[in-house]
Amino acid sequence: MDFLLLCVAFVCGLTVKSLGLPPLVGYLLAGFALHFLGVQPSAGLDTLADLGITLMLFTIGLKLKVGDLLKREVWTSTLGELGFWCVVCVGFLLTLASIGLPYFADVSLNTAALLAFAFGFSSTVCIVKLLEDSGEMRTRHGRLAIGVLVMQDIVAVLFLVFATGKIPSVWAIALLALPLLRPMLNRLLDAAGHGELLPLTGFFLALGGYELFSLVGVKGDLGALIAGMLLSRSSKAAELSKALLGFKDLFLIGFFLSIGFTALPTLGMVGIALGLTLLLPIKFLLFYGLLLAMRLRGRTAWLSALALANYSEFGLIVADLAVDLDWLSGEWLVILALTVTFSFIVTSLLYARAHSLYSHNKTWLTRFERRERLPEDVLTQPKDAQILVVGMGRVGMGAYRALHQLMGRGVWGMDADSSRIHRLQGEGLAAFVGDGEDADLWEHLDLSSVQLILLALPTIDDSRHVTNQLKRANFKGQLAAIARYEDERQLLIDAGIDKVFNFYTEAGTGFAEESLAMIGQRPEAAGQ
Repeated sequence: MDFLLLCVAFVCGLTVKSLGLPPLVGYLLAGFALHFLGVQPSAGLDTLADLGITLMLFTIGLKLKVGDLLKREVWTSTLGELGFWCVVCVGFLLTLASIGLPYFADVSLNTAALLAFAFGFSSTVCIVKLLEDSGEMRTRHGRLAIGVLVMQDIVAVLFLVFATGKIPSVWAIALLALPLLRPMLNRLLDAAGHGELLPLTGFFLALGGYELFSLVGVKGDLGALIAGMLLSRSSKAAELSKALLGFKDLFLIGFFLSIGFTALPTLGMVGIALGLTLLLPIKFLLFYGLLLAMRLRGRTAWLSALALANYSEFGLIVADLAVDLDWLSGEWLVILALTVTFSFIVTSLLYARAHSLYSHNKTWLTRFERRERLPEDVLTQPKDAQILVVGMGRVGMGAYRALHQLMGRGVWGMDADSSRIHRLQGEGLAAFVGDGEDADLWEHLDLSSVQLILLALPTIDDSRHVTNQLKRANFKGQLAAIARYEDERQLLIDAGIDKVFNFYTEAGTGFAEESLAMIGQRPEAAGQ
């Protein structure tokens, strides 16, 4: 039976991907299809789902800075959206109850408030998956969306404490001393090395954080997040996150499948779920308006709000609690599961086209920007740049340093990760914060002196998108990019990139040339 689950999930995921949609949409559909066919999930499915969420929160913590949570735009948009949303949603639900719509007849003011509160949250699983797939976790809008999600998780923990009446143990106060363990945890991570012990260490710390918080009566998921945050400054945090990536993605398939096994829906339930999904534009507008009011750029507000405009799996937890307390009928669990599923699909479809939608509607979306911007939203102009390296990861950084030795200050680096750029600027290097897919950025930059742009980006889709932006900005210089596989190389050339380097081939060639130099031979002489 476990093979059948994997088989259907694979077929649905592959089919959906071939249509240009994120595979998670296929996993959601696979769960409902399996349930409709009468397949019973194994007991291990929920365990895999829980493990996937725990690892996901742990890896979020690895990339999260405490300062991001304290920014006014994060907590103001979180609390503001919840407040305004609850007012709007309660009014909508009570209106449906007053006309006697099926499943709404017994909805009271308290029940409507509970449902509105549950719908006010955004899905951590869906948003993180989309941001990771698009390589935007460390961008300005990505960090903003993650900050809002973490703030929502904190609100959720407080709600569950008051709703269930389960007060944390007095020993929970001792959790405040966890930052003192950071040096020991960093040494533990360094001792794990780079092999199979590294991901095992990640599992140990993620599950250890979960169990520790659960032991003192606090939501375990928060413990996994905190455990990751304690390691976020470690030099191996990025390596650990990559080591856990495959495990996390595989286990999260169990989460998406499990939603479909909640219960079999009726046509009436599907209709109500679709109706509730139609409220998502209101949620988007609330986030978008609040973020603009916080003096963010229109593009940042657009991308953040678009990612956050969905319903959360937390709604299922609230609905389950309400059913246990006889506040809601059991059918609402199915309605909530369908609504969450539909919202995932809507977000996946729209966010896949988020950048092109912004480019086509830029005039309207920037009309409501505030004149005064937050410091992080002010675009920088590199001075006297002849070569620009986009993407300052390991490959980009290696290229930058090599070029910098030859050309000095004529070489500039650009990356969407502000913390990385600030570190490089601290070393005295010419670098600035910028998102390559930002149409506003390339229109703002004076590229007249730039002769060459190197795209050292994580995916070929990123490189293709940046190439399209540069074409629109009438860039006249040369473009170079890296590819990890031969089939990707041709796709980048077709996109208009002048020179594409195969990552593995070029690394081997460079290794050979440097080795020959050690014994006093030049590469051309060795070939004669």
